Amino acid sequence: MSAPTRPAAPAPVPPATDQATPPPVDHELAGPLARILAGLPGPLGPDLVADRRARTAAGRLTDDEIRRDGAFDLTELTVPGPPGAPDIRLLVCRPTGVRGPYPVIYNTHGGGMVAGGTRTVELADELDRAQPLGLAVVAVEYRLAPEHPDPAPLADCYAGLLWTARHAAELGLDPERIVVSGNSAGGCLAAGLALLARDRGGPRLLGQMLQCPMLDDRCAAPSQTQLAHAGLWDGTSNRYGWTALLGARRGTPDVSPYAAPARAEDLGGLPPAFVDVGSVEALRDEAVDYATRIWQAGGEAELHVWSGAFHSFDEWVPEAVVSRTAKRAREDWLRRLLDRSGRRR
Repeated sequence: MSAPTRPAAPAPVPPATDQATPPPVDHELAGPLARILAGLPGPLGPDLVADRRARTAAGRLTDDEIRRDGAFDLTELTVPGPPGAPDIRLLVCRPTGVRGPYPVIYNTHGGGMVAGGTRTVELADELDRAQPLGLAVVAVEYRLAPEHPDPAPLADCYAGLLWTARHAAELGLDPERIVVSGNSAGGCLAAGLALLARDRGGPRLLGQMLQCPMLDDRCAAPSQTQLAHAGLWDGTSNRYGWTALLGARRGTPDVSPYAAPARAEDLGGLPPAFVDVGSVEALRDEAVDYATRIWQAGGEAELHVWSGAFHSFDEWVPEAVVSRTAKRAREDWLRRLLDRSGRRR
């Protein structure tokens, strides 16, 4: 007689989806991320605004670092701000090895809406892209929340953009070839500028580069929950950044799509967009949705979701393969825009 068969073991039940479990971090980024988090108090809240601003000040690029052994000339300008508001400062970096008029990267810096400045590593990254392509970089210093809530930051950025376009000839710049570009909060502001320029009739932008952008004050995308307490710019920090900007209006119907671009109902008629984001950051899903909605509106967007990457990974770990790939993708996208506009390098 054959041995009785043992009842089959029940098939293992796959674990329930736990939105607190983030995707894995890239193997080259995992160690650096752990070290960064160990030395960076978080999540961001009102008690850490001063810390973030102090870190901004400590990391300021010098004039020589910006000039890059004469590759760029550097001019700092004070120009009129929005009506009834203080003047704003622009940092203008023009390439010296090529003839103008120069296409422009108009940079709106990041910093969670509460910190950051024109002389951070973000400017260095913009110069890295601009130098081989013969572009100028204009970086705007805008008022910061929570002392200066919405609409002050975007209004400053738009005033600087208008001034740059209107005075381009004086500076040797090409007003027809301006790309707005920003990281994180700066990506939000760049997207807001593209919407404002479209709806107010100018300047006509060549493109918008949105790097891991903050786009949605409602903070309701699945990645916000999945990464509420994980990564470098987690969902908790993101909620504070939006609250600093919008106060009690955050998440309510009383928020302008220019302040939170994901709220825009119409994403048609925008300049070509480059959107990239890491898979291990709270901003992931809203970035994917924004690019998708641009396509659905008949627009042009290039989307990259960098597997295993955390927020601003390429600034923190520039030597990693995924970081070098991301930097190359941004430069190549700019090159293609310039090729289309008639300027090749």
